[in-house]
Amino acid sequence: MSDTKITTVIFDLDGTLLDTLEDLKNATNYALKTCGMPERTLEEVRRFVGNGVKQLMCRAVPGGEDNPQFERAFDIFKEYYGVHCNDTTKAYDGIPELLQELKNNGYTMAIVSNKIDSAVQDLNNRYFSQVEVAIGDRENLRRKPQPDSVFLALEELGRTKEEAVYVGDSDVDLATAKNAGLPCISVLWGFRDKAFLIEHGAQTFVETPMEIADVLKQMNQ
Repeated sequence: MSDTKITTVIFDLDGTLLDTLEDLKNATNYALKTCGMPERTLEEVRRFVGNGVKQLMCRAVPGGEDNPQFERAFDIFKEYYGVHCNDTTKAYDGIPELLQELKNNGYTMAIVSNKIDSAVQDLNNRYFSQVEVAIGDRENLRRKPQPDSVFLALEELGRTKEEAVYVGDSDVDLATAKNAGLPCISVLWGFRDKAFLIEHGAQTFVETPMEIADVLKQMNQ
């Protein structure tokens, strides 16, 4: 490692800080059922998430965007999820304690997500008082795995990429970290398993949230 200390941790949201899968499945299936389309299982939705809700619905709707009812289904999803994005969603065990530990140790933190920005703001305000900046899917930003949201988060925090690390649960997160020039910590409690992550280049893994604090200490030694 260089002499630059890691001061900043940028987190993915879904599958990393929050278990949002059930609410995403319910919104997906509400939209599909309303449009007379076959519903999807929890495992299917788990595979579909990671690239934002439009891609989720592209994968869930038969024929994707070519389906003449796609836009209707997507609009229904967005309206339903806007109301129900917190029905069963919860922070993973150990995440609140980790964030407090990092804040106590002087780290600054941000969330970057491909989830709709309004939902990201709502969930961050509700769950994560320790996180200073939260950035979701916005019209003027290219979505992950492009590094735009990471760079905006660093700008808003007044930090450089040399002092930041990225934490996520998916191949999209690995690519985002790589594109932003950040080291990546891959969590194993999220939406992708270890073998899949290794296939996509993951090298640093944690099985519990508090291990992230330990990895950061090692990086700063």
